[in-house]
Amino acid sequence: MFLDELPEYRRDVLEALRQPLEDGFVTVARVSAQATYPAQFTLVCSMNPCPCGNLGSRTQPCRCSPMQIRRYLNRISGPLLDRIDMHIEVESIPAERLSGPSDEEPSAAIRQRVEAARKRQRQRYKDYPGDLRINAHLNARTLNRACPMTDAARALLELSSEKLNFSNRAYTRILKVARTIADLADADVIDEDHVSEAVQYRTLDRKYWG
Repeated sequence: MFLDELPEYRRDVLEALRQPLEDGFVTVARVSAQATYPAQFTLVCSMNPCPCGNLGSRTQPCRCSPMQIRRYLNRISGPLLDRIDMHIEVESIPAERLSGPSDEEPSAAIRQRVEAARKRQRQRYKDYPGDLRINAHLNARTLNRACPMTDAARALLELSSEKLNFSNRAYTRILKVARTIADLADADVIDEDHVSEAVQYRTLDRKYWG
């Protein structure tokens, strides 16, 4: 599910996403009955850093007051941010790069790496309980077994969590992302570089909301 301009949605609508993001199901309760439905999905969101969209821009000045920026960002709650695995800031692309040749990795090569990582995960979890197939669905019982780390990686994750004041939920999500980064690199054990990259994907909420 893709939600464009995330802060423009009503707060109660966004907060309703917390249960399915965390548990993979949604419960609908009425006076006379209650029903639970499966609701596992991938959530992708986009938003501007401020109402005018220019906060942090290298080329365009921001026209918003600090109060306007704070009010805008506060439409997204901390608990909801905690349930989003990665927060990535994308800068505007200069016109010359849009029309010029690209030196980026081609999509076909990326697809091969992703398919190989998914195959690795299916193989890893074939003997795990339940219908576990991918890293995102790891729970408290399976997380440590599936995510062996080097001592340096563990120390970095613990230090980052302490310095950046990550919640327990953010800690586990960073670990799952690090597991996926390791899988993309064809590595059995999570090392310091995998954790460092995963932590970088969680610092945007500290920059704007911290």
